[in-house]
Amino acid sequence: MAVPKRKISRTNRDKRRTHDGIKLLNITECPRCHSKKIAHHVCIACGYYKNSEIISQEKDKKAKEKAKEKASQPESKGKEPAEVKK
Repeated sequence: MAVPKRKISRTNRDKRRTHDGIKLLNITECPRCHSKKIAHHVCIACGYYKNSEIISQEKDKKAKEKAKEKASQPESKGKEPAEVKK
């Protein structure tokens, strides 16, 4: 079994762990809709990146409407469960 010969000093241990910290995100304001977004990423609110539309918002609206329609319809369609005979 591999066992270290000597104790790793705090300095050497911490040098190895310098890159393990949590990085902060650079949050900026979208120039188009003025909502908060992550820098160098597509804006979630308007779907634009560098003045070009990446995510079409109309398609998202239609998909949300279809999901609402499915949720509002009754789920119990068809046959009811058969009776159990004893």
